[in-house]
Amino acid sequence: MNQNDNSHRSWFVRSHVAAKFALLALVLILPSISVAARHVDLIVIDSPITPVSAKYISDGIREAESDGSEALIIEMDTPGGLMESTWSIDKEILAADVPVIVYIYPSGGRAASAGVYIAYAAHIIAMAPSTNIGSAHPVNMGGGGDSSKVMTEKITNDAVAHIKGLAEKRGRNAKWAEKAVRESVNITEKEAIQLKVADLIAKTPEELLEKLDGKRVVLENGEVTLHVKGATILRKSMNWWHKVLDKISHPNIAYLLMIFGFYGIIFELRSPGAVFPGVFGAVCLVLAFFALQVLSINTAGFILIILGFVFWILEAFVPGFGVLAAGGLVSFVLGSMMLFKTPEVKVSLGLIITMAVCTGLFLFVGVGLALRTRFTKATTGQQGLVGETGIVVNPLKPEGQVSVHGEVWKAVSSENLKTGEKVVVTAVKGLEIQVKKIKK
Repeated sequence: MNQNDNSHRSWFVRSHVAAKFALLALVLILPSISVAARHVDLIVIDSPITPVSAKYISDGIREAESDGSEALIIEMDTPGGLMESTWSIDKEILAADVPVIVYIYPSGGRAASAGVYIAYAAHIIAMAPSTNIGSAHPVNMGGGGDSSKVMTEKITNDAVAHIKGLAEKRGRNAKWAEKAVRESVNITEKEAIQLKVADLIAKTPEELLEKLDGKRVVLENGEVTLHVKGATILRKSMNWWHKVLDKISHPNIAYLLMIFGFYGIIFELRSPGAVFPGVFGAVCLVLAFFALQVLSINTAGFILIILGFVFWILEAFVPGFGVLAAGGLVSFVLGSMMLFKTPEVKVSLGLIITMAVCTGLFLFVGVGLALRTRFTKATTGQQGLVGETGIVVNPLKPEGQVSVHGEVWKAVSSENLKTGEKVVVTAVKGLEIQVKKIKK
């Protein structure tokens, strides 16, 4: 009996010890499971800021809030973009219920112009080595004069007030922000840390998470601590429709779509019934007009391009010996160079030159053929008969019939001519020709 008691006691002790070890193991394992389950959403902005990128960032914030993400990283390399889209993005970031980190990446990348405002709106700014931030001065492409200067000053003051407000809210360098707007200053990642513009430098997104871990961020609904070390990075790509819109909203793509659209319409006008050029041109123009609306064009530049095509169409129908073609080419080039309002969003100069050269060659060949046709003696039709020789078939008294190239024509002459005499055609009036005798 005592042996059974000892056996039961020993079993109980062993079970109790095993339970303690299991509980200890569970305590040690649970945090690692929790850490492994953590994730951070990441989106990439590597093009000009447009309504498309604004929608992409807005959707990214909403998804990060709903999927339990610890934070949203905006991996940024942008030359700038549209002010309205930038302001919209800033509002979304300021109202976000999840920490938003702008990470200027990769090395060689930048957050210029609109990128500065977006970075200042973020809770944390991180930069990769050899990156830069700055040049936030807004650009007004209106004409000169006092009214334009006043408008530029108003826009600049509005931009300064906006970025100073962001700086004060995030505890960043407001004086440098104002200089970035008014003087277009630009700084490297190391200078950004010294001037308290950026918060940290990280070589990779993984290193970024390590440096972010433990940092405290103030959201609209309270303060949170980032626990992102070892978290999974979930890259959120644009959906196919956003990708299409983003691609055609690139200045060079939008420009090509517009040019190809106008080419298609011109070819259709030159060759009615071809159908394909007209359909192709119409589709390209619809896509181009959408992209141009997104990119905010300079009206004067657009009108100059339209004027250039109008001159070319007139040259095609009313040959002006190259004058209209040359005027259209000049108008086309000037309009292309000033098509967009901001210098950050512009058509590549190489592309403009290429299209101008191709168009110039096309016009040169077309005008050359037109001039050659105009000054070359007609060889077909009624006008082609002038200067041809024939033989009198029925005597001309002064009217009769003459055979020219095997065809019998009603003919008239100022003198009477006998059958078999050789004549030369001097004029054609309707279905009647005027001839004169060939002197031997």
